[in-house]
Amino acid sequence: MKILVTGFDPFGDDKINPAIEAVKKLPDKIAGADIVKVEIPTIFGKCAEVTHDVIVKEQPDYVLNIGQAGGRYGLTPERVAINFDDGRIKDNAGYQPLNTPIHKDGQNAYFTELPVKAMAKAIRKAGLPSSVSTTAGTYVCNHIMYQVQYMIDKEFHDLKAGFMHIPFLPEQVTTRPNTPALSLSDDVRGITAAIEAIVEMDGKKDIESVEGSIA
Repeated sequence: MKILVTGFDPFGDDKINPAIEAVKKLPDKIAGADIVKVEIPTIFGKCAEVTHDVIVKEQPDYVLNIGQAGGRYGLTPERVAINFDDGRIKDNAGYQPLNTPIHKDGQNAYFTELPVKAMAKAIRKAGLPSSVSTTAGTYVCNHIMYQVQYMIDKEFHDLKAGFMHIPFLPEQVTTRPNTPALSLSDDVRGITAAIEAIVEMDGKKDIESVEGSIA
């Protein structure tokens, strides 16, 4: 089995992005699966182009995109991506789409094929906060999740994919009072646990349990 894991580069006012920093530190093999690690740009459209090229080259069985969600306490596997770009800030190319569909011929929303409940449970079992999220936002994180699902719909029919948000790093919250953070080593441990769950649940239905946030 081969799993492509992507992480975004820094964006906005931050000089570091926990997504790519954690992805770079993942083992090359997790639970017997080969891990392909790729940095993608925080740019609408371009992030999908880069990911598409890697999928064509590597032919992975799964794709797990990782992104930063400042303000969240835990690692949150995302359940659904929506066909909607509405940037709260400009991306790294200076583009800020507002109220824009990602693909006019795409579904209004796509649900992930990943076992998000099993992933969240595995992360918590590893001693880290986690819950299933039902909103990936409307910025580049939702964009890449939707784009990969669109690729599955139109081209890579056997691929399974999804997205997971992770919190700020401690060094990102020194001037953000009362903002939660997670260490890089914990990020790596949490992502590893999520991938182990993906491998374990391969070919199976997701677990039946309550794994969503109460908020």
